[in-house]
Amino acid sequence: MGAGHTHKLYVHGHSPVHALPPHCKLAAAFAFVLVVVSTPREAMWAFGAYAVLLAGVAAVARVPAGLLLRRLLIEVPFVAFAVLMPFVAEGERTEFLGLSLSVSGLWGAWNVLAKGTLGVAASVLLASTTELRELLLGLQRLKLPPLLVQIASFMIRYGDVVTDELRRMSVARRSRGFEARGIRHWGVLAKTAGALFIRSYERGERVYLAMVSRGYAGAMPAIDEVTAGRAQWAYAAVLPVSALAVCLMGWIS
Repeated sequence: MGAGHTHKLYVHGHSPVHALPPHCKLAAAFAFVLVVVSTPREAMWAFGAYAVLLAGVAAVARVPAGLLLRRLLIEVPFVAFAVLMPFVAEGERTEFLGLSLSVSGLWGAWNVLAKGTLGVAASVLLASTTELRELLLGLQRLKLPPLLVQIASFMIRYGDVVTDELRRMSVARRSRGFEARGIRHWGVLAKTAGALFIRSYERGERVYLAMVSRGYAGAMPAIDEVTAGRAQWAYAAVLPVSALAVCLMGWIS
């Protein structure tokens, strides 16, 4: 990927969190999510402590709270699912505002909302402080299978290419007076989707042949060598280690 490719979730900054090597941040975020998932749902105070820890990371990274909250809206479908759980789950029932709710469903809804929200927030902070190119380098450094890293790299790059192609086709349709207004126009949209697939496939073939002609043999050359010292690993470990301490207290209490 080109060095200038920056995804829309990235918030440019020069904070200590931005400066951490990507594989340190990936490992810290993954460990934090594992700790959150391992926390007993009855330890409600622990999830508040996790939220405070993430708020501290956001403050250090200078990620605006409003921006973080807006990006959490991506979990709305899971929130809708969680809201339905007290109504459809079986078992012991309780009354609230005239409604009969399942006790196990209430606990399940809380479990999904609390752990899901914290996991999404950790992912949003990771994306806000790490460029896509750095994330791919971090995955490579963490010894993720090279083929998966390459697939992710091409998917990110050609996602933009396909989106631009679709936008140009949409402009071409509108310039000819076409507006999709009902089911009778679905045939035109289906033809557009087919043409887009063919163009994308052909472009992929051309790119692959160009890569092979330049010596590609199944592995991308390593341009940047990302390393991390003990101090950087220790700094990245502050979040998951603090969360682990909270989790242990949650199991003991």
